[in-house]
Amino acid sequence: MPPAKKRTRSYDQTKIRTAVLTQFGTVREAIAGLTPEQLAAPTRLGDWTIRELAAHLTMVLGTLARYLETPEPEKLEVPLEDWPFRTSSAANQVDEDVHALTAAANTPLDALFADTTARLADTLPEAPGTRLVPSRFGGMTLADFMVTRTVELIVHTDDLNAALPGLDVPYDRQALAACTRLLTDALAAKAPGGAVEVRVPPYAVVQCVEGPRHTRGTPPNVVETDPLTWIRLATGRTTWAAARAAAQVSASGERADLSGLLPIMS
Repeated sequence: MPPAKKRTRSYDQTKIRTAVLTQFGTVREAIAGLTPEQLAAPTRLGDWTIRELAAHLTMVLGTLARYLETPEPEKLEVPLEDWPFRTSSAANQVDEDVHALTAAANTPLDALFADTTARLADTLPEAPGTRLVPSRFGGMTLADFMVTRTVELIVHTDDLNAALPGLDVPYDRQALAACTRLLTDALAAKAPGGAVEVRVPPYAVVQCVEGPRHTRGTPPNVVETDPLTWIRLATGRTTWAAARAAAQVSASGERADLSGLLPIMS
């Protein structure tokens, strides 16, 4: 695992909570309008159909509701900046949990969304951001865990849109911003340095990669892309070569090749 980067970025807890609940509600509304045939459509996530993907999204916040109903862990074990590097270790378990949920439950998807929303309404408003929750990887603060939910929701909203062209589920701006920032900060933690400037306007700019640090004027090594392309690169939904070929990424300078550092999450 990359060495932890000193935490420098902060997130507004109220805005993040609102963004997470808003994006969850937006997805719920989109899913409610799908036909059985659409729910059975494949996604880019292995053998998951739209139904499995939707069920997973209820788990994304359902786990939070469950965590808030259990005793608080004794200590902080997972800083936010470490979370992106730990997710791959849980991939198999997540897959098993999703298949178990969709195989065992005859409950309509909207009822799963409604149950999660109701449970969060009972527990989340009164929980302080400093409260520890027992994530899959160890104790995290609630504030940090909520930021990770923006990644789950934005990435999987994009998976939904890719699976059903024309669905066009909107992305909450605050959730998209937080997701983008966390994944750019993860890149800086994975490849610390100041030789390359990565720009994802309008949300994030980071410096990374060992080498001469730039301090004035136009940096000699610059990578620039849009938020959704960056998120797809960081999570393995697209490749560096494909994004470059599609002119979705601009890269200038001899060090401005991030192909060896991507994806960050897989």
